[in-house]
Amino acid sequence: MSNLFHPVQLGAVALDNRVLMAPLTRSRADAGHIPSDLMVDYYAQRASAGLIIAEATMVMEHGSAFINEPGIYSEAQVQAWQKVTEAVHAEGGKIFLQLWHGGRACHPDLNGGRVPVAPSAIAITNDEVHTLDGKKPYTVPRALDDAEIPAIVEGFAQAARNAKRAGFDGVEVHGANGYLLDQFLRDGSNQRQGPYGGSIENRARLLLEVLDAVTAVWGEDRVGVRLSPLNSFNSMKDSDPAGLAAWLAKRLNDYDLAYLHLMRSDFLGEQQGDVVNPVRQHYRGKLILNMGYNAEESSQVIADEQADAVAFGVPFIANPDLVERLKQSADLNEPDPSTFYTPGAAGYTDYPTLQPA
Repeated sequence: MSNLFHPVQLGAVALDNRVLMAPLTRSRADAGHIPSDLMVDYYAQRASAGLIIAEATMVMEHGSAFINEPGIYSEAQVQAWQKVTEAVHAEGGKIFLQLWHGGRACHPDLNGGRVPVAPSAIAITNDEVHTLDGKKPYTVPRALDDAEIPAIVEGFAQAARNAKRAGFDGVEVHGANGYLLDQFLRDGSNQRQGPYGGSIENRARLLLEVLDAVTAVWGEDRVGVRLSPLNSFNSMKDSDPAGLAAWLAKRLNDYDLAYLHLMRSDFLGEQQGDVVNPVRQHYRGKLILNMGYNAEESSQVIADEQADAVAFGVPFIANPDLVERLKQSADLNEPDPSTFYTPGAAGYTDYPTLQPA
């Protein structure tokens, strides 16, 4: 049997297999960014994943970068997420929550007119944001004052406490894909001076302060972190992505994290390079790889000890029983991109599973 289906221990959490579900924004929350009953069904359907990493979830109010993404800052949200975790656990699954701040990817139209915040006043230019009035250009964000940053850190800490009350098995800190923590990490978006700008050490300061705060709530062995040093999504770039990846890999050894979750490439194909080998060379903990892996390549990188598990994104959208399909080498359902972010069950909870033999 493929090593994809061997158990693995990620920190304090024992997983039945190494086929993980990557975090996937699907915009199915109810008003008030409250997880919906549809989300309960969606995650329960996918509980055979070794670990579900639930979608990017707002740690603070007025941090919306999508329409109808969930939050974890209100009591109603905590109670709604509890329905999700209970359903996943009832099916024998494990689930982490991804803690997220959109930073400059937020838009005033989604946040009561509030200007988004970022390390520097530099707007996203290679895409548009979906608002209730259609797609619009991103706005120029306001650069955070150093004095405002402790409130951001506390927002992550409170979200971590709320996630614990909601019954999650752990949390993943979202340091990828051009959102706030990633905006601080990369020098294309962080051009500030002072303790949070300039050197890699300074640019990583916010991520590490957030990790300190979140691990104080959960313990280090129930916290993961996601990074994407090459991804140009949300107008992101860095002058030395491999160097940034290596520095972070070494620095994260100071924690006994459940895992490091690394996105190996660029959504848009604009930036090339290798960040997997620098990370694997330096990081001594459990490593999850993500982006475009099939079953064969996943098995190979695990056999080569390049990774301990692989996170699958789009395949889990269309295949709630992805683990079983991979075991049987069965055909996969094709996803319908037109329903990725639309309301309702279509393209969300209605994909068929394998029929019993």
